[in-house]
Amino acid sequence: MMFRGFDLRTVQVDAGPIRLRMGGRGPVVLLLHGHPRTHMTWGKVADLLAPSFTVVCPDVPGFGLSYVPLDATDSLHSSKAAKATALVELMARLGHNEFFVVGHDRGSLTAFRMAMNHPDAVRKLVVVDGLPVLEHLERADWKFARDWYHWFFFAQPEKPERVISADPDAWYDRLSPVLMGDDAYADIRGAIQRPEVVHGMIEDYRAGIRIDHVHDKADRDAGKKIGCPMLCLWSLRDDLEQIYGNPVAIWNNWAVDVSGFGIDSGHHVAEENPGDLAKAVATFLSK
Repeated sequence: MMFRGFDLRTVQVDAGPIRLRMGGRGPVVLLLHGHPRTHMTWGKVADLLAPSFTVVCPDVPGFGLSYVPLDATDSLHSSKAAKATALVELMARLGHNEFFVVGHDRGSLTAFRMAMNHPDAVRKLVVVDGLPVLEHLERADWKFARDWYHWFFFAQPEKPERVISADPDAWYDRLSPVLMGDDAYADIRGAIQRPEVVHGMIEDYRAGIRIDHVHDKADRDAGKKIGCPMLCLWSLRDDLEQIYGNPVAIWNNWAVDVSGFGIDSGHHVAEENPGDLAKAVATFLSK
């Protein structure tokens, strides 16, 4: 049983409906999941944060039961800028014009863009297992191509959706009810069976290759940085640090106040080590 005392609801924003769970009490924190998860990945972390924080866990647009962004040749509507705008609108409709943001994996890209584009809304930023898209692409080498090949496969038109939807369980064969919990597993399995959701998730990657890095470069060229305090976390049994070196050193080029450290976990840290993740987030947000 996860999300004890949380409400499940769907909120309409200009771009479409967003499904979310909300509960707890205190300062507001928005949790953004990665690929191919839904908001359910945060269940254990949300329960740990709820005594001290009001926790909002949406399905990021393009994932789960939230709206699938409209198609565009440059994937503009799936850009992290567009998703950031939709989620800021969501929070305003919930009555929160200022809040903390935590993002993991692909969700970290949207969280970063929220802090960059909406500085008046984001009080503090936590990024887990993520770097700006531009950093990934400019630093890509044979190790990136070997281990993160899906970035470039997903960037291709049509074929990724055909391959995945032919046998979603085979493509996402690492999903595990033992690790995730039965409810989260059932939710994500339901999502990957729907071709429109698979398309939305793939467009999230296409946007990275087509337009997100353009937004990153424009900010870097303008000398724009995240002004709020930022915490960078990464999974020690994943490969972010091994491929790129110290993530804090990279994030120092994008934010004025960065701290960070690794957590003993594989990539899906909210499921594998929710206790240490929740502790790190709560400690940083409470300072």
